[in-house]
Amino acid sequence: MTNSVRVVPAVLTDSAKTLGDLMRQAETFTDYVQIDIMDGKFVPSHSITWEQMAGVKTRLKWEAHLMVEYPEKELEHFKLAGAQKAIFHYESVDSPNQVISQARGLGIEIGLAVNPETPVSRIKHLTGDVDSVLFLSVNPGFYGAKFIPEVLDKIKELRRASPNLEIGIDGGIKGGNIAQIAASGVNVICVGSAVFMQPQPGDAYRNLVKVANGR
Repeated sequence: MTNSVRVVPAVLTDSAKTLGDLMRQAETFTDYVQIDIMDGKFVPSHSITWEQMAGVKTRLKWEAHLMVEYPEKELEHFKLAGAQKAIFHYESVDSPNQVISQARGLGIEIGLAVNPETPVSRIKHLTGDVDSVLFLSVNPGFYGAKFIPEVLDKIKELRRASPNLEIGIDGGIKGGNIAQIAASGVNVICVGSAVFMQPQPGDAYRNLVKVANGR
């Protein structure tokens, strides 16, 4: 059976050395990762910068999840650093359309992230202009935060309205809930601590892929 749900490892660190270690580790079991970028303002935590990401030599393709106050200031930097896609938060900007237009001009894919408290009705008008929507199922900014199950209802709502849209989910996902999450209608599941904080990250990742796809 062809996998219908992609599991994307999410890399979160504030250390350039750890970043390199995690990327090399990820190369052994995947070809694509999400890099979490946090500015300590939009979310309380800090993580690596675009300069540190640009300094990593990797064969992996990657996307930048921008948990930052001014994503429009970061798009060109992450494009130059090698990102395939940038994902910005609806709640971080006054004009999402401006950020989307800027990304199109740069030739980088653009995704829209949505915090748990934001209703689907607020973002429906934007779904035709972005490459994907990413629902946060935790309050963003920390590894290992508690999963918010009500977000699955929002995914189902958006899936009914947008059958062909790429919809992802990020936060609090483990082996024990990933099958339920996959059944909600997502295409992409981003997983951090359930991969990288396990004794054997590659085995953990492969098991999550298997469970997510009903095998």
